[in-house]
Amino acid sequence: MLLPDLLHKFGASASLPPAPVFKGEFCGGANNQETELCIRPFSPAFALEILLNPSTPFFLMISEATRAALYSQGYRFVGNHSAVKTCLWCANALRSQGTCYKHRFYGINSWRCVQMTPALGFCNYRCEWCWRDISYAEKEWHGEMDSPKEIVDGCIEEHKKLLTGFKGFEKTDMQRFREAMNPKHFAISLSGEPTLYPELPALIKELDSRNITSFVVSNASQPEMIKKLLETQPTQMYFTLPAPNNETFTTSCHPLEENSWERMMESFAMLKKFNRSVVRLTLTKGVNLESPEEYAELLQKFKPNFIELKGYMALGFSRKRVGPKGMPLHLEVKEFAEKLNNILGYTPADESAPSRVALLWDGKTERMIDFSE
Repeated sequence: MLLPDLLHKFGASASLPPAPVFKGEFCGGANNQETELCIRPFSPAFALEILLNPSTPFFLMISEATRAALYSQGYRFVGNHSAVKTCLWCANALRSQGTCYKHRFYGINSWRCVQMTPALGFCNYRCEWCWRDISYAEKEWHGEMDSPKEIVDGCIEEHKKLLTGFKGFEKTDMQRFREAMNPKHFAISLSGEPTLYPELPALIKELDSRNITSFVVSNASQPEMIKKLLETQPTQMYFTLPAPNNETFTTSCHPLEENSWERMMESFAMLKKFNRSVVRLTLTKGVNLESPEEYAELLQKFKPNFIELKGYMALGFSRKRVGPKGMPLHLEVKEFAEKLNNILGYTPADESAPSRVALLWDGKTERMIDFSE
């Protein structure tokens, strides 16, 4: 039975006003940490939909206001739980106005990169520095699940639509634009925690079958999924190391599950088994820009191929939680990288001042990725 029919049956109007936002109790993190308020759209239509359709697509569970806000920010929805958004550096590259640091560090052609997520609205952390709106994110997967083929097809289609306007722009590099219509890389990092998508290994396999490379950026909270990814590896596996110890992790990431630090360490123990691995530190003043010795002790055990030390940027919703005061200068990022590397002995390989990021390299793994057809 369709929702309008149900509304009619129960005597409700099918033309309801916009659903108000109901702010309920705290989502609650591990160790009874109070974190972001759970925000749920609430209306008779919404209640009936969820009550009678337990597998309701997640997008239907996001309020109209949130969906509209995401759309205005450049998000385009794909299926039931995925989304794409044109990266600033993709747009800049099409106008020959620079490329992202991943181009400089690893050879990614920014203009051929699709920035996407298969898990919009699903995340089990509430990190202080996250620039996304994390108030509506669910900590566990639920609802209908799209196939990897549907996700890849839909993301490429929406990505190409977003780039259409560049064709008529006089400053567009037309050679790059033509290449952009045939994407060669997926950055699985836009929003949410991708390892919560149950079919992530199959998504990687789908990309591989199309000769599309993939970077998976994860909070390393799901060791069960990380173990599966060892069998179907992305081109490059990113783990965020958000803190040098459990105490800082708990107060800065507000995990929504018990034993989150232990589970994260379990995932990190598998990192050295990936063909290409990166540990990223998002360094935030007054939060986790501290204790290089403790970071080094962990990194010596994990042995990643690359370490990216990136300064926090006061963007998006993080401005409400941290703001400009948390932004380290690029010089401060480099100084912290030097302190860390005095212990680790990696090779200081590169840096990007606009992105406030420094790269440490094990000197063994080939830095540049082969993107030949």
